Amino acid sequence: MLKEVGVGVALGVIIGLVWLGFNVYPLLFFLGIFFLLYRVLDVRGGIKEFSSLKHNKNQASTAISFEDIGGQNIAKKELLEALDFIKIPEKIELMGIRPLKGILLAGPPGTGKTLLAKAAASYTDSVFVSAAGSEFIEMYAGVGAQRVRKIFQQARNLARKKNKQSAIIFIDEIEILGAKRGSHSSHLEYDQTLNQLLVEMDGLGTDDEIRVLLIGATNRADLLDSALMRPGRFDRIVQVELPDFEGRQQILKLHTRNKPLAKDVQLEAIAAETFGFSGAHLESLANEAAIAALREKSKYLERKHFNEAIDKVIMGEKLDRRPSEEEIRRIAIHEMGHALISEYITPCSISTITIVPRGKAMGYIRQRPEKDSYVHTKDYLEGQIAVLLGGAVSEEELLGSRSTGALNDFQQAVELAKKIISSGMSSLGVISSKDLPGGVLHKSIKEIISVQEERVRVIIIKYRDIIEQAAQYLLEKERISGKYLRELLSRDKKNEVGDENI
Repeated sequence: MLKEVGVGVALGVIIGLVWLGFNVYPLLFFLGIFFLLYRVLDVRGGIKEFSSLKHNKNQASTAISFEDIGGQNIAKKELLEALDFIKIPEKIELMGIRPLKGILLAGPPGTGKTLLAKAAASYTDSVFVSAAGSEFIEMYAGVGAQRVRKIFQQARNLARKKNKQSAIIFIDEIEILGAKRGSHSSHLEYDQTLNQLLVEMDGLGTDDEIRVLLIGATNRADLLDSALMRPGRFDRIVQVELPDFEGRQQILKLHTRNKPLAKDVQLEAIAAETFGFSGAHLESLANEAAIAALREKSKYLERKHFNEAIDKVIMGEKLDRRPSEEEIRRIAIHEMGHALISEYITPCSISTITIVPRGKAMGYIRQRPEKDSYVHTKDYLEGQIAVLLGGAVSEEELLGSRSTGALNDFQQAVELAKKIISSGMSSLGVISSKDLPGGVLHKSIKEIISVQEERVRVIIIKYRDIIEQAAQYLLEKERISGKYLRELLSRDKKNEVGDENI
């Protein structure tokens, strides 16, 4: 309305000046420049509302509750406690508790930080406004600060419009917006934007007409400015970690509740084989299994579909390229070397062995951990180094030479050796790996890997025939389970016992 009135008044003034005989061309020139600047600021400076607000119109129909989020029981508990000041402000005020102004959700990608923020809005019956940290940063000075002010104002206006008493502002990738001041030498736009965010958070109070809570999400909390992290701004840091075994079961149940599962599907077994998967990975796993079943025109999702989906989520889609027969044989012997050492060190640890190319891998083994482990001993790390060396040693002993296929294995083995040294479990004792001379570090790494290489060589030579037999079967089937290898090893042990009795 004001725009139309303004345009009408401007036209009236221009017509009046023409009638009085004034030259209006300079005035029209400056008005044109002003209009162009206005349009640039309109697009660049965020005078228009954030595009994310357009999606909030469907907030009620797409509401997410905490029951829809699995595997994050601790994070949900901490978040629910922090949300009480919005849900029951009277009791909070009665106890003299200062309300929390900000909550930081920190954790790896795909763990459900955005879902938790949306569930918080549903739980507190608040409007939900979201943006990404990158949306606030522009090359134009002052634009980011303007956008920060705008999003807080929009949240309040939207709450009034919908007759809500509270609003939740969610900023994803907040490390871009809230990085330590002075870390960007190119210009001060980052610092100005962060300063404005600090000012807005300081202005939040209990007596506000609309209670506003800021929720930030990051997977790099170490990059955030200390002023942003202090009490009174981000009062609570909620760790949103990768789900454990029980959490993975919960998530799988959530994502398969609308899918027809065959009788051979055991979610507990799938959860055991997906250590390190995030909630996003598990959702993708269930989706890919359904796609695989649809592709085969199966009425149910079977265990084989989940096995295929696990491989796809970990390694990527199958590749069309087909190596030569000589290369395929080498790959089969390489993978059987890995599998044999893994079964020798940790029985029943191999789930699948395949020579089907996926992603950057021409073949691979999938290990099945006995349990989720977060603290590792020296024996465990040395065992993993041995498994990594099994492929190259198997090639060397059975084919007479190594290949570049072991490059990634060696890189991982070196990293594990460094972890042994840094943890004070090597012959060097407790040391500072940063201050260790390069020559000493290299010598120690070589020592650790050489010991395991000799250990692996003895095992490979002993079970050479089993590797040959299993590799030949793998060439025929392209993909086999660890059960076949375990049967071969079990048969071999029985024969050894029989020979001893004779």
